[in-house]
Amino acid sequence: MSPVLDLFRLDGKVAIVTGASSGLGVDFAVALAEAGADVAICARRAERLQDTRAQVEALGRRCLAVPADVTVVEDCTRVVEQTMTELGRVDVLVNNAGIGTAVPATRETPEEFRKVIDINLMGSYWMAQACGRVMQPGSSIINIGSVLGSTTAGLPQAAYASSKAAVIGLTRDLAQQWTGRKGIRVNALAPGFFPSEMTDDYAEGYLDSMMFRVPAGRTGRPRELSAAMVFLASDAASYVTGVLLPVDGGLLTT
Repeated sequence: MSPVLDLFRLDGKVAIVTGASSGLGVDFAVALAEAGADVAICARRAERLQDTRAQVEALGRRCLAVPADVTVVEDCTRVVEQTMTELGRVDVLVNNAGIGTAVPATRETPEEFRKVIDINLMGSYWMAQACGRVMQPGSSIINIGSVLGSTTAGLPQAAYASSKAAVIGLTRDLAQQWTGRKGIRVNALAPGFFPSEMTDDYAEGYLDSMMFRVPAGRTGRPRELSAAMVFLASDAASYVTGVLLPVDGGLLTT
């Protein structure tokens, strides 16, 4: 019997991380490399991808940086095709690319609403679809949802909350379709309050005002979310599929 910690290793695996030019996406890419995986990263901001690439390669892992927009189906296909060509396989997909808005429902324009849905939901689907065509049994897809797919948090976020609730449904259905037939596990993480580019735009003091809802009494640390992601990516979670894993300090219990 192998030591239990070996189940968390990703040696010989190849992962794709979307939205890897900043924030949590960077930490996801680095964590996967620390666990032993080679990593393909994509985002719209090509110049910032190079910083992430440098961090991954400093760990001795191969890294492919591909400028791409996940709302464009052809871009998603191209990311996967280039990963297969240059890194040889795709074992893990982390659907991290996403945006958030806080616009009152009576003032939100169709364009604003559609943009959030297009990136957060449709982008996750197009990437999963492209990866699902080439992934082998034992592969793992991790969608990045949010606790706001299951609760509210005092801001007018109809588009964002709708998109993340939809990601939960997408996760459940793809797990049902692919786990038995293809051997591809599909799960979702539901982060609570984590510092990010999105929270940088919140009003000063907003996060502090929300801590009464968090039993842990603080915001999350990127490493805490990345550790849960590596678990779902690895063989340690080989019997876990179709689940929403909150990493929220207990927020959804209140």
